[in-house]
Amino acid sequence: MSETHTAAETAAASPHRYTAALAADIEARWQDFWDANGTYEVPNPTGDLAGRAGAGEPGAVLERPKKFIMDMFPYPSGAGLHVGHPLGFISTDVYARFHRMTGYNVLHTLGFDAFGLPAEQYAVQTGTHPRVSTEANIANMRRQLRRLGLGYDNRRSVETIDPEYYKWTQWIFTQIFNSWYDPRARKARPIDTLVEQFASGERATPDGRPWSELSAAERAGVLGDHRLAYASDAPVNWCPGLGTVLANEEVTADGRSERGNYPVFKAKLRQWNMRITAYADRLLDDLDALDWPEAIKLQQRNWIGRSEGARVDFPVAADGDARITIFTTRQDTLFGATYMVLAPEHELVERIVPAAWPEGTHDVWTGGFATPAEAVAAYRKQAAAKSDVERQAEAKDKTGVFTGAYVTNPISGERVPVFIADYVLMGYGTGAIMAVPAHDSRDFAFARAFELPMRCVVEPSDDRGTDPSTWDDSFDSYEAKIINSASAEVTLDGLVVRDAKARVTRWLTERGIGEGAVNFRLRDWLFSRQRYWGEPFPIVYDEDGVAHTLPESMLPLELPDVEDYSPRTFDPDDADTSPETPLSRNADWVNVELDLGDGPKRYRRETNTMPNWAGSCWYELRYLDPHNSDRLVDPEVEQYWMGPREGQPTGGVDLYVGGQEHAVLHLLYARFWSKVLHDLGHISSSEPFHKLFNQGMIQAYVYRDSRGIAVPAAEVEERDGAFYYQDEKVSRLLGKMGKSLKNAVTPDEICAEYGADTLRLYEMAMGPLDVSRPWDTRAVVGQYRLLQRLWRNVVDETTGEVTVVDAEPDESLLRALHKAIDGISQDLAQLRFNTAVAKLTELNNHVTKVREVPRTVAESLVLLTAPLAPHIAEELWRRLGHETSVVHAPFPVADPAYVQDEAVTCVVQLKGKVKARLEVPPTISDEELEQRALADPAVIAALGDAGIRKVIVRAPKLVNIVPA
Repeated sequence: MSETHTAAETAAASPHRYTAALAADIEARWQDFWDANGTYEVPNPTGDLAGRAGAGEPGAVLERPKKFIMDMFPYPSGAGLHVGHPLGFISTDVYARFHRMTGYNVLHTLGFDAFGLPAEQYAVQTGTHPRVSTEANIANMRRQLRRLGLGYDNRRSVETIDPEYYKWTQWIFTQIFNSWYDPRARKARPIDTLVEQFASGERATPDGRPWSELSAAERAGVLGDHRLAYASDAPVNWCPGLGTVLANEEVTADGRSERGNYPVFKAKLRQWNMRITAYADRLLDDLDALDWPEAIKLQQRNWIGRSEGARVDFPVAADGDARITIFTTRQDTLFGATYMVLAPEHELVERIVPAAWPEGTHDVWTGGFATPAEAVAAYRKQAAAKSDVERQAEAKDKTGVFTGAYVTNPISGERVPVFIADYVLMGYGTGAIMAVPAHDSRDFAFARAFELPMRCVVEPSDDRGTDPSTWDDSFDSYEAKIINSASAEVTLDGLVVRDAKARVTRWLTERGIGEGAVNFRLRDWLFSRQRYWGEPFPIVYDEDGVAHTLPESMLPLELPDVEDYSPRTFDPDDADTSPETPLSRNADWVNVELDLGDGPKRYRRETNTMPNWAGSCWYELRYLDPHNSDRLVDPEVEQYWMGPREGQPTGGVDLYVGGQEHAVLHLLYARFWSKVLHDLGHISSSEPFHKLFNQGMIQAYVYRDSRGIAVPAAEVEERDGAFYYQDEKVSRLLGKMGKSLKNAVTPDEICAEYGADTLRLYEMAMGPLDVSRPWDTRAVVGQYRLLQRLWRNVVDETTGEVTVVDAEPDESLLRALHKAIDGISQDLAQLRFNTAVAKLTELNNHVTKVREVPRTVAESLVLLTAPLAPHIAEELWRRLGHETSVVHAPFPVADPAYVQDEAVTCVVQLKGKVKARLEVPPTISDEELEQRALADPAVIAALGDAGIRKVIVRAPKLVNIVPA
């Protein structure tokens, strides 16, 4: 008998069976119903979204406790979704549904982070405007997500490419540009308050001239040193192959672009930056109040990288006015500094390089060049071809070159040679270090390579002695005593490290040649991209080159059309190139006449665009008030959904779910913007996301042929433990799922074969949400069968009639039901969806064995299913006679009397061996349990005449008797 014939007979005998076709019909109908009735719409306390609520009368809904639940912004890929993408979306949907049913006013929506390089590259290849392809991708993704039954308030959905959205991204930029960080107030303040300080003389200008005597360009330069958004000439990661500048985080460890794998070089270009470093301390301190995974907090702390030490000035020997300032965390070893190293990009390098090598210069110091200038130029070019990661990597061969200059060690008075080397970065400290080779491994290796002297100033605790020339490596210790560190003015000998640090810092401060300082690894955020598909900067330049922000009335500044979307790219290996942006080719857009309040004038627009991070720095705020054309967000609305409250002192979203890959960049940038907006009084929350949860990844097997090329996973056959594609043996490795790896499974495929509810259940049941897990299409059928059994517990497959009865359940069924309610409630509240599905399965199987299912049990079973599989729950809820949606039905509450077992088994041990088993109440006390154990005949017989030395009771499950 064929499978087809069997399936046809089954369908004829059970026309109302739960099948993929029936699931598709049910799911489509209920999705239409939810949309038509605004089931997931939630009210605001004021504004255009105040008047409608899917849960009932808006005023009553607003009196409930609130929950703001968010997923990390998805990017609308042209490939659409595979089954790995919805994991987080389904989990937040389950969590949101559970909280709706337990009495919360839940805000849950989803938008799209739609600016970015993929759409622009597609436009370059095809000539299709990025907006056209991006909007098509968004439409497809919305269709796929809707099919999953995700309960979003779609009125609140946003797209970063919408001019009405990026109007406010641009507005936020103007707020940041027109602000400065006041270290005394520890907050951002309007730039006008700084101007007042300069104008009144309260704060001196850098050169001491009165503010009124400075030209407009000079004033702009002074203010630029304080603004939270500023343009500067700075070393950047220039990628000729992409034609754009990259942030450090977009460069791989081997010095290539993350996208495209092109070489990246250091170049000095004028770029926009965000002064995120001003907030370093607050970004660190406020982590303590956040409910985030400790691993993510640690990554942020390490990225910010706070270090305490001292700044020390070293005068340049041949230039009385020049000083090189270093930052060190080991000022106690200052007497051991025998040379200095500058980053190749350091601004003083060109100034201090002499015309000729000083007399007696070691050959190894010169790099084989005739003059210091030639040596420095060649080495700088070599260093520019390396990424910061490469430069900091531990390499066996240390490279560098002598500048020909010397500085004076301020504490010992000794002349110290100055080198440049790539292991010193401008991005950390001051771009200069004092080298103490006896007590730093990198300095030790460099000193050996360049035949530089070493001095032991920290007493070794091993038997190596104090002559570094005999050592195999440096001696690094924070515990030992200081030695060989005395001069006529100060001595550190005999002090422990902590005390020596304090003494030398005090000595430096008293003489005005140094001071205690805090340094951060965090660098200011490079905020320019030489791309088309991004938010235009709301900046214009006057004839003097002074930057001005556009007023709010001129926002949004929309992207103009251009004939060519691509930035000018170059030979990937040609470092001697500079950016040319697509926007710069539209002269009519770039050169404009505007009236910024002082009459019509000619201006030139900024032709860089913002990075794709910009739109995702604040989208949680726009979800709250998406149609407000007058302000970023209504204060009352923001206060209601995100304001500080008990347990959330900094406010923020109640739950934010996304991948660990955003541990630093997105989260750090969003925190920075929130703090600035909070400081300026625009929002009450100073943190965007109170609770963060990182979901794991759904993985898939990748099959590769002998060339290492991925082959279609669906066409691979398994034979005798090996894998074959078109009769060729292939390798198998668990990894990511994706179109390029030819192992992607789309949610559309699974929905067509089983239904969306089955897919939802399977993804939730695969394992703990925060753990990665392999996809197995063959295992999906298990959750499909669960739903079929659930259907049969309520509906007759032959007639389609509801089969439940109006009878009271017996005690056994009540205990199974209430234990399930109790366990599932706790699991859903704690994001333990896999164990919730397991408990639901156990209860469903128990009910399947009941000849007639009581209505109360069936209804509770449907309600327990509703957060996880909402479509079938809605259908059964309606068939059970309810007129209102199950989405807002109250979640079952467990009766404690039925949650506890009537009796538990207590084991009684004597000398570690079981002598009796007692059936006792679960609430029995230690005293009563001990009495019952000692009175048991088997225990009495086992003890015999022996006395009792000790009785250990662990009620209600264990009694351990130790005889005398």
